[in-house]
Amino acid sequence: MKEIILAKFGEIVLKGLNKNNFEDALLRNVKRRLKRLGKFDYWKAQSTLYIKPLDDGIDVDEAVDRVKKVFGIAKVARAISVPKEWNEITAAVSAYLDEALACANTFKVKAKRADKKFPMSSPEICTELGGYILDNYPHLSVDVHNPDVVVNVEIRENAFIHAGSEDAAGGIPVGTSGRAMLLLSGGIDSPVAGYMMAKRGVSVSAIHFESPPYTSERARLKVEKLASIMAEYCGAINFHCVPFTEIQEVLREQAPEELFTILMRRLMMEVAQRICDKEDISALVTGESLGQVASQTMGAMVCTDNACRMPVFRPLIGMDKSEIVAISRKINTFETSIEPYEDCCTVFTPKHPKTRPVLQDVIDAQNSFDYEPLIQKCVEETKVYTITAF
Repeated sequence: MKEIILAKFGEIVLKGLNKNNFEDALLRNVKRRLKRLGKFDYWKAQSTLYIKPLDDGIDVDEAVDRVKKVFGIAKVARAISVPKEWNEITAAVSAYLDEALACANTFKVKAKRADKKFPMSSPEICTELGGYILDNYPHLSVDVHNPDVVVNVEIRENAFIHAGSEDAAGGIPVGTSGRAMLLLSGGIDSPVAGYMMAKRGVSVSAIHFESPPYTSERARLKVEKLASIMAEYCGAINFHCVPFTEIQEVLREQAPEELFTILMRRLMMEVAQRICDKEDISALVTGESLGQVASQTMGAMVCTDNACRMPVFRPLIGMDKSEIVAISRKINTFETSIEPYEDCCTVFTPKHPKTRPVLQDVIDAQNSFDYEPLIQKCVEETKVYTITAF
């Protein structure tokens, strides 16, 4: 008895004349995620993507797990498909859900009749199938509020039988909202920021600044691991690794200590923007949350944004730490993020950073030294590679 995966569309069902573009992007993303698992047949109907494994050895559990992480899908169910004949439906329920029903104490039946030509209404299907189950599983009782098992019957081009849907990623398909560059550190916040932008359809690339010998290879590998976890949701990530040591050493020597972090952020933004210009990327993304640390005050952000020629998205700006941690646990980045390896943002951290910097003072401090050759060197020596999840 071969299973089929039903992937229910999320908010893209609300789109207008361009809905097909979103559905096509979603289909492409699903195909990419499942490509290495084997061959599948795909078709769309009634706000559902049907995914049918064609190879006997396909790991359906893994396929379902991957599909659940594709943005644009709201619910996922494992089901079997049978002809729209009552005897076929009842036999399928006994065969497919026998173990679940045998171990349960309570159940209910949910029916959806998308094919209005089917001779029984949805309430009639629930009544008749409920009676059949009670006759064949006399230990069961009906509980419409909190049942152990929900027997679902969907009457479409065939009858689909399943035991309920699981929540999926939601959002809209990656690749439908443009491209952005995530400033990815080794902390908790920036992977969550990238995840949240991808959920809104943004194709995310990442840029990471390293400062050897002050930061280690393990620190970089940690960030690459974070990117690979993010890729389960975001798709393949173009990862840019920037050597930033020389700029930080010059800042330490030339810049006022209390402005070190703001100046460093401004120069990071400049490097990132030049790489974005080369790769036709339209915006930057950071994991900043207002007031979380000294460099994330409103005044500091104003000084940082003054150095930017493109939009800077901060999806975590109004969130507190517990909310951010909750998402990081949900997407499985938290344990990696708290590994004790340094990142370049912690190198040469001033004892008393300026929390209310004056923009002109920051500009004057930056203009006191010609950073242009160092910026260009960073861009030229940046290493780029693609990180995937599977």
